[in-house]
Amino acid sequence: MRAVIQRVLRAGVTIDGVEVSRIGKGLLVLLGVAGSDSEQDASYLAEKTANLRVFSDEADKMNLSVLDIGGEILVVSQFTLYGDCRKGRRPSYITAAPPEVARPLYEHFVRSLCEYTPKVFTGRFQEMMEVFLVNDGPVTLLLDSGKSF
Repeated sequence: MRAVIQRVLRAGVTIDGVEVSRIGKGLLVLLGVAGSDSEQDASYLAEKTANLRVFSDEADKMNLSVLDIGGEILVVSQFTLYGDCRKGRRPSYITAAPPEVARPLYEHFVRSLCEYTPKVFTGRFQEMMEVFLVNDGPVTLLLDSGKSF
């Protein structure tokens, strides 16, 4: 499971011209699920995301988590994080989980985040979305559960 995590001042999702989610200061999480992922991957990534210390403390050191600052989290499904661009010009998505596997793991990730904070919002799984953000810093990190346990 992969997550691109961006520290944001604000972010949101629009579908067919209708805003479906919006957050203020917090984290935008673009989440990709691989066919080999499990609930363990989702739980691990949720805990890691919730507790990442990427917000500045009073000494201007990145020592605070989204939980510490009372921030919000917006989670957007993003199967293209598993696009393999090594051969040819068109990405291959063979390692991305099919929707019937990815959806329950995406939902498990969201539920796991909600165990840490109620301030979790989402896009819509398998929908064409317009995602906007104002990156704070910019601070952008990549987490990959396959490289962690």
